[in-house]
Amino acid sequence: MRSRRGRRRRWWRPDYDERSHLHDAFTQMTHSLQEMATAQGSFKVAFPDAAEKMRKVIMQLKEVRACVPPCGLQEVARRFHCRGCYSTVCDLPLDCPVQDLTVTRGHQAKFSCTVNFQLPQEEITYSWKFAGGGVRTQDVSYFQDLPQARGNLARIRPVQPAHRGTFSCVILHDQLPLARLYFFLNVTGAPSRGESELQVSFREVLRWAPLEAEMIEPWRPSLGELLARPEALTLSNQCLLAAVAALASVSATLVVWMFFRWYFKGN
Repeated sequence: MRSRRGRRRRWWRPDYDERSHLHDAFTQMTHSLQEMATAQGSFKVAFPDAAEKMRKVIMQLKEVRACVPPCGLQEVARRFHCRGCYSTVCDLPLDCPVQDLTVTRGHQAKFSCTVNFQLPQEEITYSWKFAGGGVRTQDVSYFQDLPQARGNLARIRPVQPAHRGTFSCVILHDQLPLARLYFFLNVTGAPSRGESELQVSFREVLRWAPLEAEMIEPWRPSLGELLARPEALTLSNQCLLAAVAALASVSATLVVWMFFRWYFKGN
């Protein structure tokens, strides 16, 4: 009796992909039943044999796969219910739990957008988003798109404090979301001494700049400043110095030539 109940339970929970095979078998059984009833003169005699054949066909159908927690729309686990002729999927949320990752500043962070259940073979895409400011959340309103991130793997190097926050990866099949994964990145480690001094200087500039922001002019160094500060010798400044030197040489040559011409003419 227990074995019969176990068999009966499998009748109504075949793999969803087996529905076409089940439809063909049922159609064939219907025609066979009608032929047997015509030959034997009664459906009462033909029906038990047809029902047994149908039971054997159903028992050979692939059994539906079990749901894999904790999240995701799992099409491979979709169940087809023969009794009501409808299908159901796993009762699991689309959002996966947040995964925590701690990385030292300057190092590398990796995120793998993978799930434990089987994905469709084609038309799978990945969409990455980021919620900055150190927030740990699953609220989609906090996230902004990261168009430069593609595929199921994402990498950040070197990691900086500005990267502290929650990264989200959405797995889509033909634009339909199958799962949303979340990674909270916590960045540890103090900033370097040079970076701290740079931040102090930057804050000083920010306090000064708004006062005369419209009056700031580009720096135009004098010849003495150019000679005293080699780092100021940009390509444009070098070209300017070469032009000045050439003009000075031509001017000096012209002055000497005019002097000698005047001198010899006077003699």
